[in-house]
Amino acid sequence: MRKAIIGVCGLLAWGTLAYAAEPAREIDIRPVQHQAWGNSTASVKAILLSAARELERHFPERRWQPILVEPLGGPITLFERGPGGEYRVQLDTGDNLWAQWIYQFAHEFGHILSQYDEVRHGNKWFEETICEVASLYVLLRLAETWSQEPAPAAWKRFAPSLRKYAQNRLEKSQLPEAQPFPDWYAAHARELSRTGYDREKNTIAATALLPLFQESPEQWAAIAFLAKAKKGHGETFPEYLKAWQQHSPEKHRAFIGKVGRRFGIDLTQVKLGPAKE
Repeated sequence: MRKAIIGVCGLLAWGTLAYAAEPAREIDIRPVQHQAWGNSTASVKAILLSAARELERHFPERRWQPILVEPLGGPITLFERGPGGEYRVQLDTGDNLWAQWIYQFAHEFGHILSQYDEVRHGNKWFEETICEVASLYVLLRLAETWSQEPAPAAWKRFAPSLRKYAQNRLEKSQLPEAQPFPDWYAAHARELSRTGYDREKNTIAATALLPLFQESPEQWAAIAFLAKAKKGHGETFPEYLKAWQQHSPEKHRAFIGKVGRRFGIDLTQVKLGPAKE
């Protein structure tokens, strides 16, 4: 996979990357020193901060623990924190593969934003899908922002490759011609609930949800309330979405209703019993 992705060598110097090191509010991203990066950790940090900024700007009140990032061993966000309470993210990349760094890191950052935990439930696939949306969203956003001033020249030259990477993912995740997404979901709901990690199906679902977040990017903040939806109301996906809506602030509830309708689910018709202990 790595060989198929465009890499850029020798273009980065910290002096040209001050643009990305500017205020990503209180996010302390710490790439570990590793030869697999193919670059200085300062340059890696600048690129990962640029990716994080596209999402974190919608969480103005969030305070961040540092994020330790390794190029190998994943991609995964570990439940076990670092010695100082740091998040620990492991990617599966390197060699100046910027698009792959961003794609994988944005997915794992999505887990951090959604306040991931070890709770097991049959709707884990939806969190994975949201994180896949984050990857696609960030790649496409950076394809725009990197092509503009004051982005460094190296980033401007690479911006089309970010768009191409995202478009390749989207093109591989199209539904069969004329199949509505709710019909696809109904046909695959049982398979999705059995495993949270069917990347192909998660990406198909992410492709269907991406336009909602592109139209209303401020609604990224709603994913912080997914954690509460896991705990206690029921196991069905409609119940999970309803619990997410119920536990979210009013400003997110209409948007979550749109998410439900994208799956063919009318959340106004879903009733929840009392939360279980």
